[in-house]
Amino acid sequence: MPRFMKAAVFVKPGRIALDERPIPDIGPLDALIRITTTTICGTDVHIMKGEYPVRPGLIVGHEPVGVIEKLGSAVQGYREGQRVIAGAITPSGHSHACLAGDGAQDGAGTAHGWKPIGGWKFGNTIDGCQAEYVRVPDAMANLAPVPDELSDEEVLMCPDIMSTGFGGAERGRIQIGDTVAVFAQGPIGLCATVGARLMGATTIIGVETVEARAVVAQRLGADHIVDFRKEDPVAAIMTLTQGRGVDVAIEALGTQPTFEAALRVLRPGGTLSSLGVYSKDLSIPLGAFAAGLGDHTIVSTLCPGGKERMRRLMEVIASGRADLKALVTHRFKLDQIEQAYELFANQRDGVLKVAITP
Repeated sequence: MPRFMKAAVFVKPGRIALDERPIPDIGPLDALIRITTTTICGTDVHIMKGEYPVRPGLIVGHEPVGVIEKLGSAVQGYREGQRVIAGAITPSGHSHACLAGDGAQDGAGTAHGWKPIGGWKFGNTIDGCQAEYVRVPDAMANLAPVPDELSDEEVLMCPDIMSTGFGGAERGRIQIGDTVAVFAQGPIGLCATVGARLMGATTIIGVETVEARAVVAQRLGADHIVDFRKEDPVAAIMTLTQGRGVDVAIEALGTQPTFEAALRVLRPGGTLSSLGVYSKDLSIPLGAFAAGLGDHTIVSTLCPGGKERMRRLMEVIASGRADLKALVTHRFKLDQIEQAYELFANQRDGVLKVAITP
């Protein structure tokens, strides 16, 4: 086995570059995974732009599909050579957050307080998976075997965007017969649209201006598309709902205008489910929030991880109830990672998600 590997490394704000790094060592509870397919996330673009801080020299990426190369001495129930995925969020399974049912928030408590979003480790607090190999911590809590009948690309959305989009629908507590608005039909928003349909929403309104994304959204379950460049999305959604408003609004972009619009289209007592990664402070407009008296609920989601979550998502794919193959629009080799970032960050050529194969 070689000693070194290729990896995409955060250099400084504005630059992620291919570099050579030692293949990771593993501890007793870890596993070393040889990456066969991975991808780039919008959060990686926030990192590249310096909008989300990580240490220089960190290997980025948090969406691994691969094969077990080596198992830690204490890991049981897996075998080398087995195809697996791990979630973008890798909870330990035994922290206070995990035992309280909030595995995504698996942050270590200290005398100075608790670190939020601590369950997101890959490409955040430890080296990530845009590389030839990655160390998966707490392997028995996080490795999910991939069924033989599913390809890498079919399960590539499970570690993050499928779990996140579905999580937004789940946190919104969508019910049978609900009307739901999903603001932005990028990869996360498209998965939220699929999740809303699976949870029983009977009217789904997608807000999107890119025609190719609107077409995919309708294929995946959106009943109406509102183009925010052609009309005021709040007025259009209120017209579509005969002035009632929506039961749940899912914000999947991470900007003040979309957050505010999502709040304004809620019915009294409705829920705003926020999925966007925000790079600036948000403000809540007084009127839209009914001065705090509208019985509104605002919730946020960090994508659920762990092997059981991954198993369930792969079951959804295997059942045929969600077909996300259309989300992979471009393919690159790891050697082309800088080119892939340039395309994805600038949203050129109709890109939704890219598949990266070492």
